[in-house]
Amino acid sequence: MRTLYKEFIVATLFILLSSMIIAFALANTVYFAFTKEKVDRQNVAVAEEIISSVEQTHDSKKAAEGYLDTIAKLGYQMVLVDRLGNMKSFGDDFADSALSDEAVQTVLNGKVFHGMRNFSDRFLMMSHFSNKLENTVGAPLQLEGESYGLFLRPTNKMLFSDMHMVIAGFVFTIAIVSIVGVILMTRKLIRPITQLTEATKAVANENYDYELRISRRDELGQLAQSFHSMQKQLAHNDKARKTFINNVSHDFQSPLMNIQGYAELLQSGQPNEEDYQEYASIIDREARHLSSLTKQLLLLTSLDQGAYPLKKKRVCINQQLKEVIRKIQWLLEEKGIELSYQLDECYITADEELLLNVWENLLSNAIKYTNESGRIQIICRAAKGNIEVLIKDTGIGIEKAHQEEIFERFYRVDEARKKKDGTGLGLSIVKEIVELHGGKISLESESGEGSSFKVFLPE
Repeated sequence: MRTLYKEFIVATLFILLSSMIIAFALANTVYFAFTKEKVDRQNVAVAEEIISSVEQTHDSKKAAEGYLDTIAKLGYQMVLVDRLGNMKSFGDDFADSALSDEAVQTVLNGKVFHGMRNFSDRFLMMSHFSNKLENTVGAPLQLEGESYGLFLRPTNKMLFSDMHMVIAGFVFTIAIVSIVGVILMTRKLIRPITQLTEATKAVANENYDYELRISRRDELGQLAQSFHSMQKQLAHNDKARKTFINNVSHDFQSPLMNIQGYAELLQSGQPNEEDYQEYASIIDREARHLSSLTKQLLLLTSLDQGAYPLKKKRVCINQQLKEVIRKIQWLLEEKGIELSYQLDECYITADEELLLNVWENLLSNAIKYTNESGRIQIICRAAKGNIEVLIKDTGIGIEKAHQEEIFERFYRVDEARKKKDGTGLGLSIVKEIVELHGGKISLESESGEGSSFKVFLPE
């Protein structure tokens, strides 16, 4: 299996190898363009200086050979060739002593042999270090009236000075340390990714309590923090999903059992006319409750999935609020609730039907949880580029501990609220619709003092 660890190591080695190849190619270019010619000239100058010294200060072949032997000990390899092709070496032996007749004749004819300049090898720049007699410079030497050819090159020991060895060791050490460092660094980088992989597998198996121990301050640390946040959110969503299913089952089961029970009583033929009417009324109420619950669930699902087709147009908010007030006027009169409102003319581009759902839910909640002879206040106004709608009541209120969860689906604060014949979906639908329009909703409430819902919608 391909792993990120292996890929990172391979990529690093590939980069290192590519760098070496590019550097070698560049070095070869520089060597052949500039250095090779320069080295050849320098060695020709050395050879000519040695020859000049021999010719001027040594009048015998034996003395000249002693001098050449001394020069060879200073770091040179030399070969003296006569017209018959006889060779005498000074200094270290050549690995290959073959020398073309053309080279010998060139020197014996009084010309310089540029063997180092013209020598080529399959290893390109490494030909500079080739220990072959062809890889030398040659110059003519006159000794005891005879013509000789002196072929010369520096020994590789001379070419590889102490400083060169230090530099080579330095480069080699850098390469080794870099490779080892990359391996260790890669292992350190991959470890948290491996941990994240294991954590992902655990979350996939619904283990949301898997502990992820990554404490870093880099991008991987941020990724771990984001994963932890996602883990908490998934745990919350899973709990909400299970609670949602449980509540849906309960909210469907109870009215269905009531409908079934009272239907069986009606079928028995025993109830009198008064009981008959009561049972039928209960069945009708429970059926309406189920219908309302089903509609709200369908709406909520559509909003969640983004499948609800928004039909935006210019909507007058104050007219919508007045329309809702007219619909619920009988409930206000029935409970003796005092309603006051201040509605400025406000327009926004929105889905008219969805916004009506928002105002109906908020006002029906306000009436439902406000005691008889209570008060409800509605304010609609434009403020700082937003439309602000305030719905305030003097009802039973909500404790601080429950206010953050009041917009959760099927969430009901206490038994008093559960008995109010609600579905527990109204406020969650309100929040979804408001946020779908780019707005937000807030709540201020005190237990026993009432609640105040504020809706902010962009103009």
